[in-house]
Amino acid sequence: MKGNSLTMLAVGDIILELPQGEFYLARVASVLQSGDVVVGQGEIVFTSRGIDTFPEFFPSPGCPPSNIGALASAGFNVITLAGNHTWDRGATGVEDSITGLKKHGIAVTGAGMNIDEARKPAIVERNGTKFGFLNYNCVGVKGQWATKGKPGCAYVHIIAHYEMNGSDPGGPPEVYTFAEPGSLQAMEDDIKKLRPLCDILSVAFHMGILHSPDIAMYDRQISHAAVDAGADIVIGHHAHYLKGVEMYKGKPIYHGLGQFVPAAKGLTEAQSKEMRSLDGPRISLGYNHQKDPEQYRTIIAKCIIEGGKISQVGYIPCLINSQKQPDVLINDEQGQQAFDFMDKITKEAGLNTNYEWKGNEIVICK
Repeated sequence: MKGNSLTMLAVGDIILELPQGEFYLARVASVLQSGDVVVGQGEIVFTSRGIDTFPEFFPSPGCPPSNIGALASAGFNVITLAGNHTWDRGATGVEDSITGLKKHGIAVTGAGMNIDEARKPAIVERNGTKFGFLNYNCVGVKGQWATKGKPGCAYVHIIAHYEMNGSDPGGPPEVYTFAEPGSLQAMEDDIKKLRPLCDILSVAFHMGILHSPDIAMYDRQISHAAVDAGADIVIGHHAHYLKGVEMYKGKPIYHGLGQFVPAAKGLTEAQSKEMRSLDGPRISLGYNHQKDPEQYRTIIAKCIIEGGKISQVGYIPCLINSQKQPDVLINDEQGQQAFDFMDKITKEAGLNTNYEWKGNEIVICK
């Protein structure tokens, strides 16, 4: 909706690894184009150059740079790049992605040729309302991080502590995760610097437990810290699985938007076997509908802004089809299944959010 009322849309991980990226966005393009500000997570870099920097961690090959045009045509005008694949193609991958996105008029945050660039916000203005975006990676190897002299991503360093609690050696521990204070403070400082420069401030985190609706301890810590520092909305991605929505101090936290355009190629059988051995039986790589159909659920986060403030929060339910295209759902039997799933995982996570249908979209009850 244009004019005095503005619409911000956000989606999770986008992997346009094959040519003709327009195909994968074709069924949602009209919805995305209706937004005034549309943000998505670039899961892998856009480059045809570079080398495998982390061969032991299944590095991504990079998306064809020509697919950046598909993002622009579909309506995206902001792409966040902080993630666990930012450095997969080395410096050229970071450079080509930022340069290519900006050439197509798409603002970028979360990655840079050094840490200062990676922490620099993206700011876009619509009808006098300014939207500010920051983005941090919380997962993956430290080699993905930018430093003063190395390209990469902005980050919040997450520490994991494993407590045996009297269990036998080798038994299942209690897992505690929390942000390292220095990097958490740096994130909070970035938000406080951006706050006076925009009306709507969004912080995106590449975070969370893979292939699960569970919300990790640190997810809540850093999300609440972002709101406390001045964020109006928090967006989570990385888990390739939906997670619940939380309202904290009146601000929406989308703990996980799910994958939006999944990998078309998937992993080899050998890679899938090794990843399953690392992550346990819950993981379902290769994106097989029969193995775990719920991983194909995704949402488009939707916020209505009026007078420089968020007046309505909700989401548009989607389901990724067998061609790896997200399909928009409506208020029918299939749409109700999506509603029920989000309601279930939200309640199981102990979050305080209730949903209701408003036409063919789902809004958060006040």
